[in-house]
Amino acid sequence: MKNSAKFTKKQIILLSIPVFFSNLATPFVGIVDTGLMGNLGETKYIVATSIATSVMTMVIWSFGFLRMGTVGIVAQFFARGNYQEIVRTLLRNLIIAMLFAAIIIILKPLIYLAIQYFFNTSSEINFLINTYLSVRVLSVPAELTIYILIGFYLGIQKTTISSLIVVILSILNIIFSSFLVLFYNLNVLGVALGTLFASFLTLIIFALFTVKFIIKNFKLIPRFKKLFIKSKLLNLFNINFNIFIRTLFLTFSFLWITYMGSKLGENYLAVNTILMQFIILAAFFLDAYAFSTEGIIGFTIGRKNKNSFLKAIKNSIHLSFLTAIIISFIFIFFFKNIINIFTDIEILRFISYKHFIWIVIIPPVASFCYQLDGIFIGASQTKEMRNAMIISVIIFIIISIYMTKFFGNHGLWFSLMCFMILRSLTLSFNFKKILRKFK
Repeated sequence: MKNSAKFTKKQIILLSIPVFFSNLATPFVGIVDTGLMGNLGETKYIVATSIATSVMTMVIWSFGFLRMGTVGIVAQFFARGNYQEIVRTLLRNLIIAMLFAAIIIILKPLIYLAIQYFFNTSSEINFLINTYLSVRVLSVPAELTIYILIGFYLGIQKTTISSLIVVILSILNIIFSSFLVLFYNLNVLGVALGTLFASFLTLIIFALFTVKFIIKNFKLIPRFKKLFIKSKLLNLFNINFNIFIRTLFLTFSFLWITYMGSKLGENYLAVNTILMQFIILAAFFLDAYAFSTEGIIGFTIGRKNKNSFLKAIKNSIHLSFLTAIIISFIFIFFFKNIINIFTDIEILRFISYKHFIWIVIIPPVASFCYQLDGIFIGASQTKEMRNAMIISVIIFIIISIYMTKFFGNHGLWFSLMCFMILRSLTLSFNFKKILRKFK
């Protein structure tokens, strides 16, 4: 793109369209898994899947820095035409990903013990949770590597390719999980195997594609040379570590919702699992703007173009909020129909209907923090992201403890809305630090 690029709403939409479709596919996997478990006639399956997937999501998303850290660095090198450093960044992160994947697999027994300690569930549910974890943990190497590939393509503004990775991963996941659950009656095991098979097949396809892409477009052959340069490694470590801490706190906040729901009873835990699918669906839609903005922000900073930077921010925030309003209106009209698809258990349907208001309010409120995340990631301003998230999560936990005590599950959902507001406020407070990059 040219140095004078203004990044109009139209340009942002064009970059975001493929991300929209890929982000629709991602929560659809969770929706399908929830629907598969919610229609087996017993709450134990959906409860076990809820807890196990929440914990594994926390673990895997904690390494989201492999995507987010890659985007900002790659985008800034891309603006300068430094393709050699782009490839080295990919390979450095790949080594980091394999080390962490090995650690997660080794620590699987400790993850299971932590679940038993924090969640007061029956031995039957514990058995299902352990079954899921034993299989799902093996997909971690593939899932972490896929993060890096997605970050690479977002960084060079090839959002169609990054989206295609997610779409194919999601479609394969749905096909494998549905087949194993519906035709082989493998319930929780089938869902875990579906993720495992889909992750490795997707990785094989796009790892080969990426090598060819780099050779053809960058005129380079990826080699593991000159990777261990102290200054480069320290910079990468600082960026990745800050995002790791930030993401760890973020995913813990959603695990905390699962934990607080379990204290209210299995029915509320199951209901919150269903309702969170709406929030996740809205988040992935709104994140389309954040994802496309990450690469744009990195590009404008790399070119030192402040006008394009500010124009991109203004347009992306407007688009994100407007889209959130549209999503809320869609939820208003189709909420009950979707709930009835999720589960055939009447008590779960009844409780879900009573929480309708939160599903409508939260998307517009949350749209600002999602977009600010994309801005700070693109700017590689990760220290500020870390601190903002830590403050937001601590206050959120305190609010949720008191609100849940006095208002039950509605108090918990009110706390979630407050959490989204806190994330926006704490990030906005640090925005001026990004502007210093243009001096």
